[in-house]
Amino acid sequence: MNVIGMEQRLFNDTLSRGDAVLRQIMNARNLIHMFWNDDNGLRVAVENMDLLPIVQREVLQPLLDARVAGNLEQGGLFTLSGPEVFLIHSTYGFPWELTREAALRYSHEWSIGPFDIDENELQREMEAQRQQSREGQAFKGSMEMLSAYEDLGLGVTPFVGYDGMSQESKVAAILVIGPSADSGEPGTAEPAGQATQGQQVEVVLSETPFYAEGGGQMGDQGTINGTNGVVRVNDTQSPVAGLIVHRGVVEQGDISVGEQVTAQVDINRRLDSSRNHSGTHLLHASLRSILGPHVRQAGSLVNPDRLRFDFSHVTGLSPQEILSVQALSNEKVRDNLLVSSQETTYADAVRQGALAFFGDRYGDVVRMVSMSNGDSFSVEVCGGTHVSATGQVGTLLVLGESSIGGGMRRIEAVTGRAAEQLFIEQAAKLDALSQKLSTPVADLEARLDSFISDTEDLKRRLAALERSTLRSEAEDILGRVVDVDGIKVVAARTSAPGPEAMREMGDFLKSKLSSVVVMLGAVVEGTPILIAMVTPDLVDKGLHAGNLARDTAKVVGGGGGGRPDMAQAGGRDASKLEAALSGVPELVRQSLS
Repeated sequence: MNVIGMEQRLFNDTLSRGDAVLRQIMNARNLIHMFWNDDNGLRVAVENMDLLPIVQREVLQPLLDARVAGNLEQGGLFTLSGPEVFLIHSTYGFPWELTREAALRYSHEWSIGPFDIDENELQREMEAQRQQSREGQAFKGSMEMLSAYEDLGLGVTPFVGYDGMSQESKVAAILVIGPSADSGEPGTAEPAGQATQGQQVEVVLSETPFYAEGGGQMGDQGTINGTNGVVRVNDTQSPVAGLIVHRGVVEQGDISVGEQVTAQVDINRRLDSSRNHSGTHLLHASLRSILGPHVRQAGSLVNPDRLRFDFSHVTGLSPQEILSVQALSNEKVRDNLLVSSQETTYADAVRQGALAFFGDRYGDVVRMVSMSNGDSFSVEVCGGTHVSATGQVGTLLVLGESSIGGGMRRIEAVTGRAAEQLFIEQAAKLDALSQKLSTPVADLEARLDSFISDTEDLKRRLAALERSTLRSEAEDILGRVVDVDGIKVVAARTSAPGPEAMREMGDFLKSKLSSVVVMLGAVVEGTPILIAMVTPDLVDKGLHAGNLARDTAKVVGGGGGGRPDMAQAGGRDASKLEAALSGVPELVRQSLS
């Protein structure tokens, strides 16, 4: 019985903790709802963020950011996100079914909502957790793969791809990849003497022209052609130091250990990667020349399509600095500098001024790549593939530059065929714009400036027309004043585009009527909005704009409030706005009694 009692207490504690966290989450959402159309209130909420419990801060901050950016609809406040519900479930053991029930309870308690949960998003969160669990099993599988490579008993695979992209070789080992028992995805690898059509394989050759991923450069693709079959190589890796593995699928026939084969690298893909890799060296040297010698590489990505280069620098590059870096790189391309390499000791390479790549591990002997026409422009320790002269890079075009952290920047670029294709695409866009605007390409900028000027002028005219229309509406509303026990009451729907215009109308009505209760309603982007105003003399009689706004908003499924003289509220059901406004005189009468 003691055990049962303890379990009951633990369960009750779980419910209490989960319910407390849920209440904090909903309070955070209710806070934004209260100040939805009150920028000053939102500003105060932001300023006092640090005073809130941590759970509320974590929920409130992204909602505030979305609200300020205009990416959050007011109705979205009433849907608890998958991560929020999953947090309560996974961290506090609160069943998500109870979360919905509790949310509905708070909806009634606070007279807002109704709250609901995003079940689709919740299912994605739960699937992500299951995937994370599967990845834990995948780590075990990767260790088994590593053991499989070591068990092959093979030494270093000679790489001969600096001098050519086709090589006669021999199959030293084959690993056949079986499906994972859990997911059907590729799983464990088993050594095999032969692999047949359709099987996923990892092939080790006695020597290879295929470059294994390293130094930021992606692995080569291509084919291994034997007497009886063809392996399509989709990737090349070095899972164990010195061992090069060709990953792919037997596309035709079969392949066997000991078989003589021809290893053929995809030439165009390799050349594109080599151009981009040489491009990173040009960029590195140009950045150091333009920005200063403090610039150091912090990472890179080289694939056939583009290059990415991360480097140390405390500030963003100005447009002029980017153009200068690009111009210097292309100047060295046109100079057609000789790209040469030599093997030497790491210490000697450093003495010669070579720069080492971020994250690489160097042995006693390293490869040093130089770009020079007598005077060295770039000298780096690098094991990647390169063009033989910088002129083969073609054109280097910087796509953009951005921050990736404190004191770290990233620059992205294209070279060669990709740069040419980009020029073609951009030229086609300019031609298309030229035809649509019936303007020569050379005159497009002036034509666009003219369009922008005309648009701004139209906006000003539209704003003036809008103000005139709203003023006419306000004057018409003056004829709809209702007398409630000697107090003037105006409750009307307007076509105002937002709260600010509604407040201007309210101020106009107050100036004309001197003593009045004003309740204006409008539907903005599908959401009903209410603005309530009470003149000071009627505030002294006990009328409160905040209370009137709150009670009126209940009819449209919302809430709100504010000061005694002015308040704002919102709701969810725009179809009931007229009914809500028609009830204002009775609310005023009740407030006076």
